[in-house]
Amino acid sequence: MLFYHFLWTFVGGPLLAGCRIYKSPRLMERLACRLPRVSIKPNCIWVHALSVGEVISAIPLVRRVSGEYPDKDLVFSATTVQGLDLARKELDGMARAILAMPLDFWWATVRMIRYLKPRVFLLIETDLWPGLLSLLRAKGVESLLINGRISEGTFKTYKRAPFLARRLFRDLGFCMMQTEQDRERLLHIGVPAQKVVAVGNIKFDRTWAPMETQEKAYWINLFGLSQHTIVWVAGSTHGEESEQILDVFFNLQEGYPNLVLILAPRKIEESRRLFDLVRARGRSCVLRSQANGDVHRPDVIILDSVGELGRIYGIGHISFVGGSLIPFGGHNLLEPAS
Repeated sequence: MLFYHFLWTFVGGPLLAGCRIYKSPRLMERLACRLPRVSIKPNCIWVHALSVGEVISAIPLVRRVSGEYPDKDLVFSATTVQGLDLARKELDGMARAILAMPLDFWWATVRMIRYLKPRVFLLIETDLWPGLLSLLRAKGVESLLINGRISEGTFKTYKRAPFLARRLFRDLGFCMMQTEQDRERLLHIGVPAQKVVAVGNIKFDRTWAPMETQEKAYWINLFGLSQHTIVWVAGSTHGEESEQILDVFFNLQEGYPNLVLILAPRKIEESRRLFDLVRARGRSCVLRSQANGDVHRPDVIILDSVGELGRIYGIGHISFVGGSLIPFGGHNLLEPAS
């Protein structure tokens, strides 16, 4: 690990100097230069999720843990901006602090650990940082992988360098995987069997509130729809997958003029590009952030918000879950199914 930390010094050192000069808020967060002005009780419970999908998976766990251990402070971190936004929306009142996960630069991770003084670190699904995990272990902090998964692509990479792959999991005390296949993949690369178990997917533990008439009317009015509108919701689409959906939609709309597409790209930053693409095709389009209920029914609605897709599936007559037209594996089918 000394060599790993040494390499990060060459990357983190200039970044640290740069953030002090240019005062970039995001970079300051990722280097743990800007920490919340909140006092955290020692021996807190630290839960980490990479992005939106992992945050959604973590919600039932956070609710259960905060209820079981009310005397412990629970701190939640996420890596992406979208994940942080969703965590602040969904976990308000349950987490003592919500903050950005720092880069695996030893200076930043040591600073974070000293600030939190955690008793246990719960990692949701993925986002393994060997530097952080080794430093936590050196401090006597137990690290657990919750809802772990190993995709086909990741497994192929692990098999090319099983020694390095095992090193990623060495400092985890226990790995609770989603499926027996995930468990077998860890065993295949040499992770000790006594620290790996298949326990199922915690996404199934989330409660899904049915959409009431009043809420449905709110969304329909907001987007300028009507009772005759056929709504197709395409969620969590990736890159060119969004364009494929648009091509199919444009063809379908010729035979079904009442058809409207609500498109939710996986990366919100793609929203403006997709908006321009739709307009260039001569179709009407509105961004969710601009919808105010005072618009004529558009052809396409681009969802450029975080945490609303699960509810918007409720007004759809047809649903498509992204990640399934590309070699990704697909996203959570439970959202539209609920």
